[in-house]
Amino acid sequence: MARQHRIKVLVVDDSALVRQLMTQLLEEDPGIEVVGAAADPYIARDKIKQLNPDVLTLDVEMPRMDGLTFLRNLMRLRPMPVVMVSTLTERGAQVTLDALSLGAVDFIAKPKLDVARGLTEYAGLLVEKIKQAAKARVVAHKPERIGEIAANAPAVAYRTTHRLIAIGASTGGTEAIREVLAQMPADAPATVIAQHIPGAFSAPFADRLDRHSRMTVVHVERDQELLPGHAYVAPGGRHLRVYRSGARWHCRLGDDDPIRRHRPSVDALFESVAEHVGGNASAALLTGMGDDGARGLLALRKAGAATIAQDEASSVVWGMPGAAVALGAAQDTVPLSQVAQRLLAGTAHD
Repeated sequence: MARQHRIKVLVVDDSALVRQLMTQLLEEDPGIEVVGAAADPYIARDKIKQLNPDVLTLDVEMPRMDGLTFLRNLMRLRPMPVVMVSTLTERGAQVTLDALSLGAVDFIAKPKLDVARGLTEYAGLLVEKIKQAAKARVVAHKPERIGEIAANAPAVAYRTTHRLIAIGASTGGTEAIREVLAQMPADAPATVIAQHIPGAFSAPFADRLDRHSRMTVVHVERDQELLPGHAYVAPGGRHLRVYRSGARWHCRLGDDDPIRRHRPSVDALFESVAEHVGGNASAALLTGMGDDGARGLLALRKAGAATIAQDEASSVVWGMPGAAVALGAAQDTVPLSQVAQRLLAGTAHD
């Protein structure tokens, strides 16, 4: 690949070992050039001005200035694609979710022990995320806007177990799902959610959704009945599927193999909804890298469900919804701001 077309990356991490390893791993790909590295945000600030990188990797915990403060300033003064490098801890999850709310495109978790081997195992995923980030639409999110949306959510009445909403997302999806749920009324139909996320992050993610939604958001840890006014988040590392038991909908967890590298898989969730709920469901496929959920959304459409894809302009990465549109799986393609309304309309009584 010609040098001028390579993605320019600046690596920001206080660990010299991590900086060295990430530089080495990224530069093994002919489409990426690591133009520099920085040990703290102040050095990074100067190098951004000098080197004009396309993508920044940013450690969440940095000396002299924490990663969130630096990211907040960066997204205000020079918005650019940022991939957070996090730790698989509760603290790492909270900070990473905060970073995504501030406009970071994506994140990758670095191992707590044996960093060299762990990062090498993640090399392919890291390269893939950098390439997607370079094409992402960068928007500096305003967290307070979500609260405003929740405050103005429509008071739509739903009092039936015979309707179900399903949502799937990946890259950019933590904020997209938060915005959709913030617009849902307290008595919205039961909602099941599959978001690609590590196991250590899914419970904090569900807690965050619960704080910004009128619905009760549940991190699924066991098989349980699906109730109106509740949203159920698949745990990282486990599949979530829906089934019918008598007159009620239930969900169950599965530890079977990842489907096209994903567990939870949006396809697994959507296909179970298509089989057991059919025309009583509405589903939305939101921003994300790859094509997970596209086949499941097509199955839902064939089963008579209302199917929605987030449009390209409002998606961070239009991979998953774009794949669904290409398959003819989406009845409607709408901006993120209209997804909740269309999901509710799709479950309205005849």
